[in-house]
Amino acid sequence: MRLLLWGPQVYTANVSQPIGVALIEDQRVTREGLSLLIGGSPGFEICGQYESMEHALEQIPGSPPDVLLADIGLPGMSGIEGVRRIHGLMPELPILMLTVHEDSDSVFSAVCAGAWGYLLKETPPARLLESIRELYEGGAPMSPGIARKVVLMFHKAVPPKEDMQLSLRQLEILRMLAEGHSYKACAATLDIGMDTIRSHVRKIYERLHVHSRSEAVWKALQGGLLRSGKPM
Repeated sequence: MRLLLWGPQVYTANVSQPIGVALIEDQRVTREGLSLLIGGSPGFEICGQYESMEHALEQIPGSPPDVLLADIGLPGMSGIEGVRRIHGLMPELPILMLTVHEDSDSVFSAVCAGAWGYLLKETPPARLLESIRELYEGGAPMSPGIARKVVLMFHKAVPPKEDMQLSLRQLEILRMLAEGHSYKACAATLDIGMDTIRSHVRKIYERLHVHSRSEAVWKALQGGLLRSGKPM
């Protein structure tokens, strides 16, 4: 499958400061196409292009982007291993995986490594740009087929562990974050303030002993916290 880089530009970001995006993609044509699409769209700019994880790990820590797009199938160090290392260095950096792999193992591995979003390379240009903005604003965009797999994973999660106690409200927020909603969307849906959302998220991190959204979702999946709306 190929990333669709043709067609009219229909998505426009409304921001005063452009979102800085870095790319990790070994295929030159795809990398240049992504660069032209993103860098040529209002509200976005390209601040780094790398053909390998090894090269990216040398450069990104010194000049981190706002959002990182990474391929999984890279020569040398895999995209998943590279994302794990980058996430360890910069846990708050939003990472979006672009890949042809839709299998559950790849999805789980990417989320566990620290990816916040997961899109197929056939994603239309407008949706890709929208997803970058969504990721930047705190969302976790996923292709529809991948989102369905994640929901199925929720149902297969193991029974909850006693040491992970979350309130009903915290479970609601964690479930919404797992589904890809931004903090802003959570606040609007639950009719509470952004500061309240942030406070709940901090408590979720503390109680699950994690440091990021992806770690919280992964641990909640492992512990079965997302199978039921009841507080643990």
